[in-house]
Amino acid sequence: MSEPTPQPTPQTTPRTTLVHLLRHGEVHNPRGVLYGRRDGFHLSGLGQKMAQRVADTLGERDITHIVASPLERVQETAAPLAAARGLSVQTDERVIESANVFEGERFGAGKNALKRPSSWRHLWNPFKPSWGEPYTEIAARMTAALHDARVAAAGHEAVVVSHQLPIWVTRLSLEGKRFFHDPRKRQCTLCSLTTVEFEGDRVVRLTYSEPAGDLIPAHARGAAFSAGGAPEEEQP
Repeated sequence: MSEPTPQPTPQTTPRTTLVHLLRHGEVHNPRGVLYGRRDGFHLSGLGQKMAQRVADTLGERDITHIVASPLERVQETAAPLAAARGLSVQTDERVIESANVFEGERFGAGKNALKRPSSWRHLWNPFKPSWGEPYTEIAARMTAALHDARVAAAGHEAVVVSHQLPIWVTRLSLEGKRFFHDPRKRQCTLCSLTTVEFEGDRVVRLTYSEPAGDLIPAHARGAAFSAGGAPEEEQP
């Protein structure tokens, strides 16, 4: 009796999953405060329009999971999209704004805390950076949250709503680039999307788009704090 012919093992194609890293919209901040992780900073009227634009743009996409930083401006940015998709927003502390010793200081409306000599001691190492949470730690927590979102939305799409610096550092990490950079050159404007495409657990593509780009004021595209390579975790 002849041996049975071995059957080929079926090849499983890795599922494609998209995770969109969404920066929050414009914040009401007339005093030019570096608000960082502080409570009480909400979207401006324009910021609310930006958030709605994102919802209008992404509302028909196959989004099954939404994660957001616990801060008000981020939760408010996530809300219209969550409503459009009929989803609840999952709060994740890992995608919060970076810590910064200058939090609460004023850098706008004619003020600049970096002009005080007492501030200069915090600027000795821009590669770390010495004024705030190390880039390596930001990248580690954000990447972990990114992959958890990928798993939760496997085969579909997820949105992680966060802040400029954490999103930018995550992009640099995924692209294998150095973390030290000029804050004025970050490609991560208000309500922008940095989209990571996965095949299985492997990153295959990274794209960038600005669904609310036409709503962004000119001042919001430049650096808010530029003197001496100053930290710019948020723009007013």
